[in-house]
Order: sequence, then structure tokens, then C-alpha cells
Amino acid sequence: MPTSHPHYKFILALPLLLWTSLVWAKTWNVCDDCEHNSIKETISLAQPYDTLLVQKGTYREFEILVDKPLVIRGVGYPIVDGEKKGEIFRVTSDHVTLDGLFIINVGVSYTKDNAAIRVVQSKNFLIQNMVLEQLFFGIYLEKSSHGKVYHNRIIGEAVDEYNSGNGIQLWYSSGIEVLKNHVQGTRDGIYLEFSDEITIAENVSMENLRYGLHFMFSNNDVYTNNTFENNGAGVAVMFSKFITMRNNTFRKNWGTAAYGMLLKEINDAEISGNIFEENTIGINIEGSNRIKYNDNDFIGNGWAIRVIGACYTNIFKGNNFLYNSFDISYNSKLNDNVFEGNFWSSYTGYDLDKDGIGDVPYRPVKLFSYVVNRTPETIVLLRSLFMDIIDFSERVSPVFTPDNLKDAQPLMKVRS
Repeated sequence: MPTSHPHYKFILALPLLLWTSLVWAKTWNVCDDCEHNSIKETISLAQPYDTLLVQKGTYREFEILVDKPLVIRGVGYPIVDGEKKGEIFRVTSDHVTLDGLFIINVGVSYTKDNAAIRVVQSKNFLIQNMVLEQLFFGIYLEKSSHGKVYHNRIIGEAVDEYNSGNGIQLWYSSGIEVLKNHVQGTRDGIYLEFSDEITIAENVSMENLRYGLHFMFSNNDVYTNNTFENNGAGVAVMFSKFITMRNNTFRKNWGTAAYGMLLKEINDAEISGNIFEENTIGINIEGSNRIKYNDNDFIGNGWAIRVIGACYTNIFKGNNFLYNSFDISYNSKLNDNVFEGNFWSSYTGYDLDKDGIGDVPYRPVKLFSYVVNRTPETIVLLRSLFMDIIDFSERVSPVFTPDNLKDAQPLMKVRS
């Protein structure tokens, strides 16, 4: 392209303009005794790419609009108190950083989803090292992309679903990283809807009223190394595809309708290397297809895996099933699902050729699980000798449980 072309000159000028704006960027100090003692007013005076240093203190402000590229950084965790009057920060510009603020007292509303921080149609933003308490919604991302929510602490006081919000919510967003956050005491710890290509890693979401993680209609997302513990019903994954959930921990999600993870209408996913420990149900599966369940540990759950409704072309391989009350509950046809090469703590077969694989196939569906599915009250007989006898008779000659649901190559030792 000739150097005289006007578009070429404009492209060359862009880095220069950005560099010039950064060189001339100003730092504003905000404090009680400073010339500028209001965050909101200082933002209105600042120029794009300036920095606000908010000194330690208490700032009673709400509906703070950040409509230009700025860095707003707290020194010593200054408190921004919304006094329950409404939303506190609203970001509508690209290239905004919020760092190191302590935000409290978001206004509760039955008509608006007030948030401590709402980001609307923004790109390349960073929200980090924030502490949010006494909130309605915590961090709410709306139609935003290519941003990062990093190392924040979000503590709610949710009691009822109708007057509580979610800790971190993404709506119609993409390309977001949600990393190393701690979310506790909200309605849903992390909630996604219509949000694609999201990375959620190394977060702790615990003691939330409903779900530790809840997402719907969100595709091509990756969830790794998160902990979801003691939530109302663990994690709910619905109407999504191309999901990767790897090396997460789902622990102590107990209740009459609780589970480590619910899968409903999920397709083409990988669930591997996860730990499901002491949940009422490890994974509850309905209408989900072409999923690889590899190298997961199911430890001390009521049901390790419960399959409801039509599921096709799923592979369960290399998983450890350790001391669950029921390893598999299955109330539909096996279809073309495969159970192969798993370790089952209740397997009593032998390995004469010493190749590490049991010589006798293992059928993981107990008759008693079939009975409990139809008559839940019979769970009180779980440890009775009578149930042991009928389970043994069913293994010898299957009548009620699916005869072709078996692991033909059960492992003799726990997969490490």
C-alpha cells in the first residue's frame, strides 16, 4: 500500500495518539482533606486514561458513572458506601480498571438488578482486588467482552431467593476471564446466560443459597480448578454445548434435591479430572449427549451418577467410584453409552491373569436403587440385610436392572 494513502497515515497515527494520551495522563488524589473529596465529581473532571487514587476513608456515594477510560485504584481499601440507595458503580467505557475498593450497601430493588459494579457494553476492562459486602448483585457484566474479573471477594447475606442477587453475573457477554474470586452467601455464586468463550478458573463458590455455578445457553466455555462447596444445589449446567469442566471440586452439596452437578440438555462436552465428594447426587444427567466423563473421582456420595431421560453416545472411562451408596442410577435404556475401565469399590471380582483388569464384568446398577427411584421412602432400608440379599439375587440374574449396563473391564486398583 502506498505510504501516501490517507488510511495508512491514520493507522500509523493510532499508536502515537494512544502513547501521547498516556504520557499526558494525570493522577488525581481523592480523600477527605484533598482538593477533590468525591469519586463521582473527580471522574467528571478527569480526562481519558487518567488515574484516580482513592485514599483510605469512607465515601458515601452511589450511581457513580465511569464513562471514560480510567484507572480507579483504592489505597488501603477505602470504603464506598452506597447507603442502600441504589447501584454503586456503572461502567460504560472501554479500558476501565477498578482496583482495591471496599464496596458496601447496594440498594435492594424488586424492579432493578442493582449491582455493586455493573459493566455495560464495555471491552478490555479489569475488575480486581475488590471486596463487596452487603450487596444485592455483586459484579454484573452486560453485553461486555474481553475483560477480566480477578481476585475479588464477594460476600452476601442471602436468605431468600426473591430478594437476593448473584455474586458474579454475565449476560450476553463473551471472551471474559473470571479468575481466583471468592463468592459466598449470594443467590447463585456465578451465573452465566447467553455468554460464550468464558474462562472460569480457580474460584471458590460456597454457601450460596441456590447454585455455586449456574449457566444456560452458554457455549464454548471452560471451567477449571474451581471449588463448589456446600451450596443449595451445587452446579447447574443447562442448554449449552462444547463445555469443558476439568479438575474442579464439587463437595458437600446436600439436600433433598441437591447434587454436585446437574446436566440438562448438554451436548459435546468434556467432564474430566473432577472430584465429586459427599453430595446427595454427584452428577444428575438428563437429555445430554456426546459427553466424555473421564478420570473423575466419586467419593462418598448418595448417588454418584443418576441418569434420567434419553442420553446418547456418552463415555464413562477411568473414573473412581469410591464408597457411594449407589454408584449408578439409570432409569432409561442404555442406548449407545459406554462404561469401561472404571474402578468400583464394591467390585468383588478377580484378576487371574494379573493385568489389572477384572476378569468378571461389573454391573453397577443395584436393584435397590431401582426400588428407591420408584419409592423414595424405602431409602430407610439402605443398610438392611434384606436389601443386600435382593441386590445379590439381581446381580446373579438381572430382571429389573439393565442387563447390558456393565463395565466389561473394571479396574482392580484405584486410578491414581
